This record gives sequence, structure tokens and C-alpha cells, in this order.
Amino acid sequence: MDTSTTATITTMATTTPDAALLQLIWLASPALPIGGFSYSEGLEAAVDRCLVTNEETAAAWVVDQLHLSLSRCDLAVVGQAIAAWRNADLARIAALNAWTLRTRETSELRQQTEQMGRSLVEWLKSVQPEAAERATQPLTYPVAFALAASAAQAPVRDGLLAFAFGWAENMAQAVVKSVPLGQSAGQRILLRVAAAIPAAVEHALGLADDERQAFSPMLAILSAQHETQYSRLFRS
Repeated sequence: MDTSTTATITTMATTTPDAALLQLIWLASPALPIGGFSYSEGLEAAVDRCLVTNEETAAAWVVDQLHLSLSRCDLAVVGQAIAAWRNADLARIAALNAWTLRTRETSELRQQTEQMGRSLVEWLKSVQPEAAERATQPLTYPVAFALAASAAQAPVRDGLLAFAFGWAENMAQAVVKSVPLGQSAGQRILLRVAAAIPAAVEHALGLADDERQAFSPMLAILSAQHETQYSRLFRS
């Protein structure tokens, strides 16, 4: 097989719907080496204060966080940033990135989005260097994810579904480790959260700039308390 034939096959493979879907599955995988498994996003502090004590309260906590926090903030940013990357609108990217940083209400939440964004760009350098070259400034995780998803040429809605499911898998594992619960309970929680993801994505897609928000005061309080918690498994 000559080089031109190989290039043609590669080009065809990267533009099929199957290839786009597989790239999103790859991005959503908890095995992606960006450190998502090391964060609980306030859940560990909720367990420490007995706000989350069993499978039912854990599932309710994660579903609430999906709708009250992720859907109104990071998911909306991902959707808007995918479009901005595809339009090469760097001013829009910079604005979304700055807004995301402003909404991190504690140092550990800010460090999380910075570290995961940085790690995702580093990962892109090894598998999609042409996409990574577009990251001319440090990116928060939602904006970095949008960069990777934009290169997949999948529908924007599918990109948000992948982002939300990857988040849900990490949160389910955080529940299993911190409550603690068995793996079967973790899978039942993931099933419940997954059923709520499409509605959360639809809500995020419908938000304008002045409708995005990150007002989750109890989550911010728990995150601040977690920073000095005596014993911790997670970085947030």
C-alpha cells in the first residue's frame, strides 16, 4: 500500500460518523490520562458531613449536581466552545475560558479545571497535534474538551453527552470509594445519572451567555471545607 492510499484511507476514516462517535467515546473514557478520577467535586466533604450516607442519597446528590451545576455551567460552555473552535473564533474562546475560571469558587475547583485542561491539551499533543496547536493559551477543562470534541466533527449535542457521561463515570467511582459502596451500587447510580443526562444537555444547549451561571453555594462551602479536611482520598 503506498503513502497516498494510506492517507486517503486515514482521511475517510476520520470523517465517518463511526469514527466521530469513537473519538467521543475515547474522550469520555475514565481511562483518559487527565486525572479526572482524582476529584470528587465536593462529594467527599458531603460524605464527611453525613449529607451523603448511602446509595439513595449519593444518587440524588450526583443528579442534583448534574442539573444545578454542570448543566448550567460547564456543559453550556462546552457547547458554545465547540462552535467557537469550529469557527476559529479565538476571541470567543478566550471569553469562555475566562468566564470558566471566574466561576471556580474555591482554589481546589480552580486547580481542577486548570490541571485537567492542561493534561487534556498534553494528551492532544500526542494523538492530535494539529488540534493541540490551536491551544495558544492555557485552557480550562471544558474549553479544552470542546477543542478535542470539535476535531471529532461530531454533532455538538453528542459532544455534550460525552462530556456529561465521562463526568458521571468519575462521580460514580468517587461515590463508590468515599461512601463507600459496592460496584453494583455504583453502576445503579450511574444508570440513574445517565437517564438524566439528555435533559441536562438540552437545557445547556438552550442557554445564552447571560443565562449561564455557577451559583451552587453549598457546593462551594463544601469544597472550601474539603481543602482543610483532616483525611481525604480526593483532590476536590
